[in-house]
Amino acid sequence: MHSEEHSDRRPTHQRICLRIPKEYHSEPVISRLTSRHGLIVNINAALLGAKVPQEGWFDLDLQGTPEQIRGALIDLNDLDLEIWENSSEPNDGW
Repeated sequence: MHSEEHSDRRPTHQRICLRIPKEYHSEPVISRLTSRHGLIVNINAALLGAKVPQEGWFDLDLQGTPEQIRGALIDLNDLDLEIWENSSEPNDGW
């Protein structure tokens, strides 16, 4: 096995901030990161309006392989959600 192939399968993490607009409130956007991509998602912080439907902001730590994280970010991008990444590359967390 090549070292590049092996390193791409090692668990890593990526921290992002995600804005979910009100039109996606009824969609399971964050849970799909787990069900579709097999990621572990930790919510570090969130800002939500309880009574008035408005956008929500989430500070998320995505844990999985680089391939899983890339796929999840592509899906979020395809939904045209605003994503702020804390770094340009996933960080090796282990």
